Amino acid sequence: MELQERENDDQSNEPFLPSLFLHTTFDFLLVAIKQELGTEKSNKQKEFLDKLKKKKITITSIHHEDKIFLGLRAPNEIFEDYQYLIKVSDACNWCKDENKITQANRIRIVHFILNNTRIRTNENLEKLKMEGVFETMFCLHEKKEQKNLQKTWARWSALFTPQPFDEIKSYFGEKVALYYLWLNWYTILLIPAAALGAVIFLYGLAFFNTSPLIKEVCDSNVTMCPSCDRVCEPRQLSETCTYAKVSHLFDNEGTVAFAMFMAIWATAFLEFWKRHRARYVSKWKVYDWCEEEEELIMEIVNDVECKPKEFKHSYFQSTLVLILFTAMLMVIIGITHALVVFRVMTASWFSRSESDFLEEKANMLAMLLGAVLHYVTIQIMTRVNRWVSLKLCDLEKLNSLAAKERSFTVKMFTFQFFTLFSSLFYVAFFLGRINGHPTNYVRLLGFRLEECHPSGCLTDLFIQMAVIMLLKQTLNNIFEILVPWAMNFLRKKTARQLKRQCGKCYRKFCREKQGRVEACDICKRRDWLRNYHLGNTDAFSLFNEFLEMVIQFSFTTTFVAAFPLAPLLALMNNIIEIRLDAIKMVRYERRLIPRKTNDIGIWTEVLEAVGVFAVIINGLVIGISSDFIPRLVYHYHYGPCAKGINSTHCMQGYINDTLSVAFMKTNIKDEYMLKTNDYANVTQCSYRDYRNQDYSLTSQFWFVLAIRFAFIILFEHVVVVCKFIAAWFVPEKPVRVKNSRLHDKMERLKSELNDRKLGRPISTEV
Repeated sequence: MELQERENDDQSNEPFLPSLFLHTTFDFLLVAIKQELGTEKSNKQKEFLDKLKKKKITITSIHHEDKIFLGLRAPNEIFEDYQYLIKVSDACNWCKDENKITQANRIRIVHFILNNTRIRTNENLEKLKMEGVFETMFCLHEKKEQKNLQKTWARWSALFTPQPFDEIKSYFGEKVALYYLWLNWYTILLIPAAALGAVIFLYGLAFFNTSPLIKEVCDSNVTMCPSCDRVCEPRQLSETCTYAKVSHLFDNEGTVAFAMFMAIWATAFLEFWKRHRARYVSKWKVYDWCEEEEELIMEIVNDVECKPKEFKHSYFQSTLVLILFTAMLMVIIGITHALVVFRVMTASWFSRSESDFLEEKANMLAMLLGAVLHYVTIQIMTRVNRWVSLKLCDLEKLNSLAAKERSFTVKMFTFQFFTLFSSLFYVAFFLGRINGHPTNYVRLLGFRLEECHPSGCLTDLFIQMAVIMLLKQTLNNIFEILVPWAMNFLRKKTARQLKRQCGKCYRKFCREKQGRVEACDICKRRDWLRNYHLGNTDAFSLFNEFLEMVIQFSFTTTFVAAFPLAPLLALMNNIIEIRLDAIKMVRYERRLIPRKTNDIGIWTEVLEAVGVFAVIINGLVIGISSDFIPRLVYHYHYGPCAKGINSTHCMQGYINDTLSVAFMKTNIKDEYMLKTNDYANVTQCSYRDYRNQDYSLTSQFWFVLAIRFAFIILFEHVVVVCKFIAAWFVPEKPVRVKNSRLHDKMERLKSELNDRKLGRPISTEV
């Protein structure tokens, strides 16, 4: 297959252009595997390249081993048309410097043209890559700008230095710049949340040894009922002393105030983010930018005779998507239930094993296996969730890429949220509450359900949160560091071999840093191969980073009542994450396609929804999962102080008040099928609940339950009102931005009027 080896030189009549538009770099690269002439793949390659030539896109080919590298340059007419349509549209916030097309803009426009060029079989480039007609496509890193970003941003020594957002915007586009702007703002505002969370933790630590509740547990001689059959022996409540101390570190009076603070913090964070964003998008002249309108403009630039993709709506399709979406959520919840069943059955199987080790460590081994299976499930479901989300978006038949991206983001985040948080919901609201009581335990397939620790269920939620956040963040960062490092090591080794194969360039102009002269084939090949061997990037690269951070934001705000250290862990992770992502994007990965936008998109609405959801969840955690309400009720209604006894602490006797006594029909050994004979004479034990001797619920249970519900309603209403006040108090648009846009609009109108009076057309020169 013969390909054009050099660009057309018919440029003599063009006016002088800035150095950015001298033909010294390529807009895009296509890589194809050499095919025999006459084959189907060869014909499709030729047909696709002929389509590009008809659009006056010049193609430079360089052969390397069994691959063909195709350098693509679009003509200036394409960018002139684009610039004129932007000028007359409503999507451009006009300014006098908008008569330039940067290399980032060129890449974005050419990328759109490539993806929307179809051959006779109506196949686009994406389908051709899937068929093996083309191997890959990517844009090139610009060496000078890349090295500048490495020196000022993408290095570990710049960990605490300000980020060059303007340079990031110029190189990677507004979408990537806004991601780092948002992540930087999120990290800064985590500082007060992390500090207060640490104070709450230290507050619990300060009263570690003086709390009457801890003393009552540690000095108790109460015998607790076995937490499982066969292998779990009755134990003294005092044996849970350490567990009770750990529980007090976060389940204390300061937790409620911290949960309210975090709910208001989430609102303040988003409102101040909107102001922060407004300053930068106004500075970058994209305040009024519309992605759908730019997409329409690029459609016209790509094909003047194109027809608009009309809006479509079908109640049948919407109903089908809703049903499938709900069914997927049910599947995810069902997987969580399956994990619970797995843990229960595994613990029972181990307890009946002939091995003494398996029998003694049955619960611990079941928990570890359940955690490993949960991690594997998350990895598998992440891929399944992405596939299902894409298919649901295809069913919706949306008319623009921006609309499809918004729809995909909502679906993918929802699926991931349920995948990651379902286990936390089970631990927070179901563990130990649906397992019945002695002589009438609830069993699943003959196996007894799990129970909470005698010190409370919130400790289990704390441990689950700590494990998920620590492991997830640590493992993610390790993989994000090791994989690019390993790829870079292999790339350097390959690059040394390629350097010898390519030969040596003796041209002085190729070493000129101004980039005004076309590089020779040797230098082109080196540069193209260097970019080719970098890590691949696609439309999901930035999405994955956003998803990771928004999931972390959800962990930080939703169950913060159970884990006050979550903001501190998030802060430490984000400080590393910023530089890690920067190093990965600049050094180890191919250049991302620059995207022009004025916001982080639908992620803002997702964060707002998470903020509202966090109020509900934290209210439920405090009201239902924690012992805050039972302690409050005991202090003011059932305790010594409520009865006028002031000689003892008001919480004295609280632990015994929360315990009920179970009377066995025979003895504990027979009731719980214990193997040992040590408890043949023990006929009663205690368990956490408010029940009478006949196992009916006491009046105190119903009174505490009523107070729990009243607190949840009060807490949520108060916090929601505070959130609305915070949102109203912080204006979304700073006054400086409003005045700047006002002056810009006035200058534009005056300039348009002067041009009209002088009879000059609007300049569209590139």
